[in-house]
Amino acid sequence: MFDFAHCPDDKDPTTSVQLVDEAATLALGAQLAESGLLVPGLVIWLEGSLGSGKTTLVRGILKALGHVGTVKSPTYTLIEPYIISKINLYHFDFYRLMNPEEFLNAGLDEYFSGEGICLVEWPHQAIPYLASPDLVITLTPKDGGRQCEIQAKTEVGRICVAQLTD
Repeated sequence: MFDFAHCPDDKDPTTSVQLVDEAATLALGAQLAESGLLVPGLVIWLEGSLGSGKTTLVRGILKALGHVGTVKSPTYTLIEPYIISKINLYHFDFYRLMNPEEFLNAGLDEYFSGEGICLVEWPHQAIPYLASPDLVITLTPKDGGRQCEIQAKTEVGRICVAQLTD
């Protein structure tokens, strides 16, 4: 569906694509969901400035998985859980964390040790306690749309990038 640009790297392979508008961001989210890449235990860090499309990408994923309700950023709640069929998907937003210890105090680390899929906005706010990512998806505003870079950080992430770009 998308024409990905490959940046091969033996350690952390990366692919990128230009998303011309919000519909393209939703479509990429749908492609991630429909391609079978979302496996239990997967951790995806979503990086980008405010308004760069992180929640829009999550919305595309959830809608493609069959979620029919609204999808909002968990900026104030820190987490929005979604149980769709047999998939537990957890959408986190750590923008408002004042210090990384708040992540531990809220007990959020428990979500990262199970079979759920964790999508994390503003992950750096919870370092050093946050689980390492399998994928890092960075959205950067560009030319009226967004540049999306997907970088593998683990073997599972490398398989995801390879499947996504095949």
